Amino acid sequence: MLFGFLALGRRRLLTRDEVVAALWPDGRDGGLAPLLSKLRRIVPLEGLVLQLPRDAWIDVEAARETVHRAESAIVQGDFHRAWGPSQVAMFVSRRVFLPGTEAVWIDEERATLGAVHLRALESYAQAGLGIGGTELAAAVRAGRELVRLEPFRETGYRILMSALAAEGNRAEALVVYDDLRRLLRDELGTAPSAPTQELHRRLLS
Repeated sequence: MLFGFLALGRRRLLTRDEVVAALWPDGRDGGLAPLLSKLRRIVPLEGLVLQLPRDAWIDVEAARETVHRAESAIVQGDFHRAWGPSQVAMFVSRRVFLPGTEAVWIDEERATLGAVHLRALESYAQAGLGIGGTELAAAVRAGRELVRLEPFRETGYRILMSALAAEGNRAEALVVYDDLRRLLRDELGTAPSAPTQELHRRLLS
């Protein structure tokens, strides 16, 4: 937990009180000095700042950076350039952050990575759609995963519908729309958004 907290905050100056509160929420120092001593045997520390090499690779930082790169490439229509970074972000963000540990800041980081994972899935699926060919199957899988994780997030349905239609499975794409329409009607008393309805109309025509 100490290493994880210092790694997350390595770009700013942490106070001793912050670190103590992160490890022991009741504010009582449960033995920070011995923990710091043990950590110094593994990584260099200057005060409470990790002294890592310039090229040190921190997975959660990489997830945030690569999903941003993937989204930027997609906006520019460069789907091949988005494909690799979206996978890095997707694989990193789907892992549990500091498994077996519990704290408020850990829950917050897990929630952040969960949002990154959704963005990475969307980017990966859109890259697959843009590249086409053998990558369409991956786009379908990512679309299904998006629908499973966020059943009320329409972006996943639109990606899945588009990917299925691109594979030649237009009837299945229409079934996906119907599933969404019924879900929104039964659970929220509403209808799919205008972009989703427009995609549905294009599939029908």
